[in-house]
Amino acid sequence: MSTQTLADPNIGNETLAKQWAKKYVQNLELETQDEQLSDRLKLAKVVSQEGRERTAQTLSNTLRLVSAQAWNKTEALLAKEVQRHHIDPRLINPWEIAADSFRIYDKVLAVYTQQGKPQNISVSVAMGAANGSAHFYEQEIEVQTDRIPPSRLATIVGGDIGTIRKKYTATDPRLIGFVSMQFHYTSQMLLELLSPVEQMLVGSYFKVIDDHLYMPLQRAYEAAANLDYNSPILQAVQHWLPLGTEIAVAVCDRAIEQYPHYTSYTGKLSNPTVKISSIRDVEMFQVYLWVCALESNIDVVQQELFPLCVMLYPPLKVNWELVRSLVQFLNEEVRDRLAPRDFKIFSSYLQSVKMMFSPEVLS
Repeated sequence: MSTQTLADPNIGNETLAKQWAKKYVQNLELETQDEQLSDRLKLAKVVSQEGRERTAQTLSNTLRLVSAQAWNKTEALLAKEVQRHHIDPRLINPWEIAADSFRIYDKVLAVYTQQGKPQNISVSVAMGAANGSAHFYEQEIEVQTDRIPPSRLATIVGGDIGTIRKKYTATDPRLIGFVSMQFHYTSQMLLELLSPVEQMLVGSYFKVIDDHLYMPLQRAYEAAANLDYNSPILQAVQHWLPLGTEIAVAVCDRAIEQYPHYTSYTGKLSNPTVKISSIRDVEMFQVYLWVCALESNIDVVQQELFPLCVMLYPPLKVNWELVRSLVQFLNEEVRDRLAPRDFKIFSSYLQSVKMMFSPEVLS
């Protein structure tokens, strides 16, 4: 088995990629507070081929305008950071960044309208106000749809996003901060054009974009492909990977409990939008740690993650004390969930990350 996998480096790559994709299959239940959705027919209409085409057309009609507006917001947020971090402004090409984001969203919307194998999805709906009741209760609605599932989308656009990521980080790793904020604002503004149900459905596709852009997943896949299938490092990453979201949620819940009044640029930690972003950031830290282990060095954190955090967190009003707590909680959650032999593989990298964000470095 080991000689076969050494001869075929794609096996490690595919194993890790498939495990990541499974995260989308394991949680297909969608939630909404939409009081107007009262029966299965309305949901079925939204997820039908015709409904998906209408949704995609709505977004396509404004995609160019939204791309331009997203860059304006990105520039307003990070303009001072260009000077503060001595980034060569000639490296930042707003037209190229906007064009790259436009191309990805255009491709994702095209996939959203394509037909796949029929599947059932369920939505938990808060009922009550629509029929005049003061008491809310959840009703689960299940319908069948032939949309391409988000897990499949990861394999369709993951490589394209990885190429974009590699292009910008090769020039200056900090440039990915501008690219990621461009995508973030684009997603945010596009979703605001949709109904709550459409937001859930399209939002699960946009999350695939976020994951592959914020996180060095493609680099992790490539590093995994260079290891023997029976490598203890690869196996440790495979053991950790399915626990990633669970760990991230636990870390963020602990942070919300410890800092109940903490407010960032977009609101309190308990705010649903802020919590989603926080969970994504903790997941991002985990992927960087996997890359460290798979590459057997801390380079990706030193050259990419740390500079990115130092550039993005201050304008987003993310306090370094909070970051240190998140790193500490992450260390504890991983230690409690992994087998000791697996945790030992990551312990030195976790300690290095902890030292980088220490008060001696960042007050």
